[in-house]
Amino acid sequence: MQRQTLNRSLVALAVIAALGGGYAGRELVATSQAQTTAIEAPAARSAAAQQLPDFSRLVQQYGPAVVNIAVNGKAPAAEGMPQRPFDENDPFFEFFKRFQMPMPKGGAPRHAMGSGFIVSADGYILTNAHVVADAADVTVKLSDRRELKAKVVGTDPRTDVALLKIEATGLPTVKLGDPKSVKPGEWVVAIGSPFGLENSVTAGVVSATGRALPDSSYVPFIQTDVAVNPGNSGGPLFNMAGEVIGINSQIFSHTGGYQGVSFAIPIDVALNVKDQLAANGRVVRGRLGVTIQEMNQSLAGSFGLKSTTGALVSAVEKGSPAEQAGLKAGDVVVKLDGKTIERSGELARRIAETKPGTRSTLEVWRDGATKEVAITIGEANDAKVAEGLAAAAAQGKLGVAVRPLTADERKEAGGRDGLVVESVAGPAAQAGIQRGDVILAVNGTPVKSVEELRSVIGSASKSVAVLVQRDDARIYVPVNLG
Repeated sequence: MQRQTLNRSLVALAVIAALGGGYAGRELVATSQAQTTAIEAPAARSAAAQQLPDFSRLVQQYGPAVVNIAVNGKAPAAEGMPQRPFDENDPFFEFFKRFQMPMPKGGAPRHAMGSGFIVSADGYILTNAHVVADAADVTVKLSDRRELKAKVVGTDPRTDVALLKIEATGLPTVKLGDPKSVKPGEWVVAIGSPFGLENSVTAGVVSATGRALPDSSYVPFIQTDVAVNPGNSGGPLFNMAGEVIGINSQIFSHTGGYQGVSFAIPIDVALNVKDQLAANGRVVRGRLGVTIQEMNQSLAGSFGLKSTTGALVSAVEKGSPAEQAGLKAGDVVVKLDGKTIERSGELARRIAETKPGTRSTLEVWRDGATKEVAITIGEANDAKVAEGLAAAAAQGKLGVAVRPLTADERKEAGGRDGLVVESVAGPAAQAGIQRGDVILAVNGTPVKSVEELRSVIGSASKSVAVLVQRDDARIYVPVNLG
């Protein structure tokens, strides 16, 4: 019995020892795992940190080519912020009025500050046109703190690009990239002088490409979330290869400061302008002489098209290259020189970039079939471009695109002034205003220009009485603006 009891005791002790050893083992394993995790965590964090972009080498190499620009001059009497193409009661007004190009207000003198970057070692500098607008003198401050007077070689307000020249040699320059290879989601870096803080670096990602903004029908903007503030205007936007892919130009803002949406002019657009400014001091653009509008699914279906690509011709100007080539209202331009037109703005940009006198081929969709039209590109002048942009601007609240009467049309109308309706949509279309109508007055106020029409409509309430001339009759058309 004693032996059995002793044996049982020994067995019990062995079991306890075994159990104790098991617990101890697990405790040791747990401790080991905790130590391993503690060791691996910093390593994992380090690996994650290594995956984040480091812009220091880029900034060190190309930062010296970024300059600060100080401008003294006389400001225009009007407010510096450009007019928006939508009336304040238009649903798009609240959105598009937030696009800011920091500009001087009325009064004299004015002092402005912006950024720029050196594109050639002998002193050519690119910046924004609005930075040096109405400049009496321009001073460029280099990263080595030298300050040099700059000559404004030329400006192009249509693209908001300006070319400056300083007398110096052996200057640091940027490397230029290809904006066509830019993809949403990739990292980008801006260097500039926000609020006068020179050579400040901000970073973000490309949000979108090919953005069309109301102030510039010729620029397919690069949209980013890079912090851009007053003073950054005219500075470079770099990709991760250290190449300049754009010029920071505008922001979307409720406050005038950065709110997460900024826009850059693609560098290829800027270089085309730069080369022309350097050679001629001005920019020459091609012209068709048509009014175009964006295609949508409804329009495509009504014209028998399966896709929404292309630009719809809504009007053809008399005597224009388009009329001479045989283009007609209702044509849909689907290709230019063999290349597809994805959106209407693309046609405008590509024609503008084409040298006047160039023979081109348009592929148009007409009466259910494609047709090739040979055309000689004309030359646009600033007055016609401004007039065309203003005509488009009048569409917002009323819903019409208009143009002033020509001399012959005014003669036919007995010397009366007015605005010819080129295209109609929205409230005006619902009220019965038609293409070809001549708008004579709004609420009893005669309108002779797009600006006058926009002013009267802008101050109107929810409805207006539009006096139109239709054939031999004058009628008032009540329009509910909504």
